[in-house]
Amino acid sequence: MRLKKRLLSWKIAKMIPDKTINDLINKHANLERELSSGDVDKKFFAEKSKEYSDLNEIIEDAKKYLSFEKDKSELEKILVDENSDSELLKMAEIELTDLETQYKKNEKKLKLFLLPKDEADKKNAIIEIRAGTGGLEASLFASDLFKMYEKVSSKKKWFLEIISISKSEAGGLKEVIASIKGINIYSTLKYESGVHRVQRVPDTETQGRVHTSAATVAVLPEAEEVDLKINDTDLRIDVFRAGGPGGQSVNTTDSAVRITHIPSGISVSQQDEKSQHKNKAKGLKILRARLYELERSRIDQERSKDRKSKIGTGDRSERIRTYNFPQGRVTDHRINVTLHKLEEFLEGEAFDEMIESLLLRAQEESLSNL
Repeated sequence: MRLKKRLLSWKIAKMIPDKTINDLINKHANLERELSSGDVDKKFFAEKSKEYSDLNEIIEDAKKYLSFEKDKSELEKILVDENSDSELLKMAEIELTDLETQYKKNEKKLKLFLLPKDEADKKNAIIEIRAGTGGLEASLFASDLFKMYEKVSSKKKWFLEIISISKSEAGGLKEVIASIKGINIYSTLKYESGVHRVQRVPDTETQGRVHTSAATVAVLPEAEEVDLKINDTDLRIDVFRAGGPGGQSVNTTDSAVRITHIPSGISVSQQDEKSQHKNKAKGLKILRARLYELERSRIDQERSKDRKSKIGTGDRSERIRTYNFPQGRVTDHRINVTLHKLEEFLEGEAFDEMIESLLLRAQEESLSNL
């Protein structure tokens, strides 16, 4: 009797209007007819196929969502019917409990599908890693981070290409900028932006004391020319002779390039290539990505003035993660998740475990803001 009362008190408070669900179902049916007819403009075929494929993943959930009230009503009729035998009542109670669980799962899945998509998620990315506080140890940690992203890229069959690199002593890195190409790069790496802190005993430490140092990571969606138009009149391009460590010349021609975007004041220098044209092309790629991210940040701030998100802010000054070598752990401070798998994490083995936790929290925050 207690279970019956609880089940009867369960009210379906729909968070998604039936019209929205019906629109999804109708859109799926229309796309199916259009694609099967073969009468689709080649320019839009790939786009429509992708849209149909995405809808295919939630179409059954959408149909079930619409039928929940009817299914619930039929089960409740059995429960209130005095002529229902005990076995039938037991089956109805189990089915109604399962229906409630399935309803909540379906609603969450559909709400996630209906969340506004980040247009940059499917883009390639540019990753910038810079040694922070901690001197030589910080540059060694920056190198460790870069090696980690290289291993992650290799495991996922992404293509990583170094755009520019500045090395320090003992194999460390003062700065490295690389482009990463593949599937859904930015959506996977965007939460890596921020300050990464390391706690370990340096090789040069004779007393066994743990030192703390840091490196900053910035992940930018790689912008195409169609994403952002840069007027030539807004650029100042200076060329100069490339210099190596200690100031010695590494090139006898003026191949190094500094590109300044006058309206924003953002400046990019590139000297890794011997060709001025190649340096200019690489510099423009970095500049375009930084300007694109600047514009995205401006729009995002306007949209989310009333929202307080603990992750995904992309603030490069925000301490996001600590790598503690003595304890063999890596902790993400935004979601309070600790993995006692530091070695596996740096090898790229446990990387997805942390990323999945971050994505899940980001989704939960987005849902709570609906």
